[in-house]
Amino acid sequence: MRWELRWELRWVLAALAAGLLGSAAQPPPASAEIPAVAARQRAERKSFTDAEIVDGFLKTAFGAEYHLAGRVDHIRKFDAPVRVFADGSRRDRKTQLANVVADIGRRVQHLDIAMARTRAEANVSVKLVRDRDLDRTIASLYGRERAREIKTSLDPQCLSGFRKNGRFEIEHSDVILTVDNGGFVFLDCAYEELLQALGPINDTSAVAWTMFNDKVSMGFFDVYDQYLLNILYDPRIKAGMTVEEVKAVLPEVLADVRAWVRKLNDLPE
Repeated sequence: MRWELRWELRWVLAALAAGLLGSAAQPPPASAEIPAVAARQRAERKSFTDAEIVDGFLKTAFGAEYHLAGRVDHIRKFDAPVRVFADGSRRDRKTQLANVVADIGRRVQHLDIAMARTRAEANVSVKLVRDRDLDRTIASLYGRERAREIKTSLDPQCLSGFRKNGRFEIEHSDVILTVDNGGFVFLDCAYEELLQALGPINDTSAVAWTMFNDKVSMGFFDVYDQYLLNILYDPRIKAGMTVEEVKAVLPEVLADVRAWVRKLNDLPE
């Protein structure tokens, strides 16, 4: 079995959050009361060419920002219902996480995702930890040596990784989120890490519109990334596919995904 992981650095900018006021039309429940999210929703770009969508999909669904072993040139995704368990003591963050999971479930047509009642039922484990406990939590999952590598490379504020089988089906994902770095940081990390734990684990600075770009902070499930996740979880895109196999079916998949995302977000024809 193979593990792949990625991490995110999030700086808490109180002055930025304080200066971004307003509300967005139909904001996701998980982020409706965060001014910084509402401002980003108002400024969100929602119109993309086929080439822009395909480019982003190929750059995030293949490869990995950091991987422990195995090949990264095949599609990786869950081939079973996804059940998420939140491990932590902050009830408010658990509620926000449940809202994020529900929002993802509404926006990805062929993805069966929901919260799990118990840890034993879950194939995605989310650890909600204090910032001071983050390094220790990473070490408990990946070992002290790997934790030192991560600490040296980045000072992470959230992290996700998954274990896949020989068919490139994701069997289990782990997500670590800090609970005490502010509401915007929590939501920004929760959306990005949960979505990347579903398969598109490769961060890229070459795509300006995706939250899977370290320079981009969203705090909500934006339209561009809805395209990427809906392509990934279309039944015609299968775990283990190569780039060429994906390209062969992408035109018909993208046509259906466009119709779904357009209707869901009330976008113009």
